[in-house]
Amino acid sequence: MSGKAGTPALVAVLALLLLPFTGPAAAADGPVVKLSASQAGTGGSVTVSGSGWRPRTLLMMLVCGRATPSRGVIGGTNSCANGDGRAVTTDADGSFARKLPVAEPPVPCPCVVHVAAVTGAKAEADAVLRVAGHPVAPLPAESSGGRLSILSDTRLTGSSGVLTWFGAPPSRTLVFTAGNIGSTAIKDPVFRVGTAHGVFAPQWDEQQWRGTLAPGKKAQIQLPVELPAGAHGDYTVSLRYDGRVLAEQPWGVGRPWGVTLFWILLCLVVPAALFRAGMAVVDRVRPRRPGGVRHRRLARPVLRPTRSRPPGPGPDTTLTLPWFTPDSVPGGPAGRLSAPHDDSPTSPTTPTTKGPT
Repeated sequence: MSGKAGTPALVAVLALLLLPFTGPAAAADGPVVKLSASQAGTGGSVTVSGSGWRPRTLLMMLVCGRATPSRGVIGGTNSCANGDGRAVTTDADGSFARKLPVAEPPVPCPCVVHVAAVTGAKAEADAVLRVAGHPVAPLPAESSGGRLSILSDTRLTGSSGVLTWFGAPPSRTLVFTAGNIGSTAIKDPVFRVGTAHGVFAPQWDEQQWRGTLAPGKKAQIQLPVELPAGAHGDYTVSLRYDGRVLAEQPWGVGRPWGVTLFWILLCLVVPAALFRAGMAVVDRVRPRRPGGVRHRRLARPVLRPTRSRPPGPGPDTTLTLPWFTPDSVPGGPAGRLSAPHDDSPTSPTTPTTKGPT
């Protein structure tokens, strides 16, 4: 009897021990989205609630067409009513609840309420919504039985060189791990890599990966990403395959300060060169001064140092004026330095008037 009585007690103890592990198992299923109504008409609203999201995370809620929770949103946000979307932030427990206006998406239903994380690692979830009065069309057939799924967070590898500082196109490599969760092999898949600046739509570029993914296998894929020359600011790199956006990765690009420095130097050098050229032209076309002689600077006389003579006899090098040199005296003896005068022995007499004797 004692053994039978102890069995229920043992079961209760095991239940209490296993109870704390049930929470993490439920959280491991990923984020969950629920709607207050499964059908609504245009102009109405539904309350969207969710749990299992990252705490304090910004989410975007959209009504999208041509989508199912199993295949996702075919065509990305181009299939959604982007103008009527709403943003919400999760609380400390990773939960939220907010009303979302019902609007007709630009493509036919089946429709879903698509909730995706705006910041941080990629996270999304869908809930089926029937939009009353909106047309319904079958989904496009899948290209093959294979289906790719991202198994790891995407990341951008590489660094910018010196030329990027002067406006060269920034480039990186998008690295991620993809797995084939379909039933057939995928050979040489073609991805579409898009780059978007701010709120603008992304510019898509096709990149083909060479290889084969068998069912249940995974592989690391590297795709090159390049921005236009002189690009700077906040960019978002998106990865799309088979009409579905698989991942998004933010990319902050620094400003090419070398280009700014070049324009600053150009604004300083060009005006200085034009000023010098203008002054040269003005100097050439300057009018002549009276007399037809242009103004020129007078050359300064060169002063040469004189050597002192030692005392003693020597030739006399005293400078004399040219009109007082001995050779310039007309008719005078050599060596005379006085003014010329009459040296004749006789001189005419001046007649005198005699008086009465």
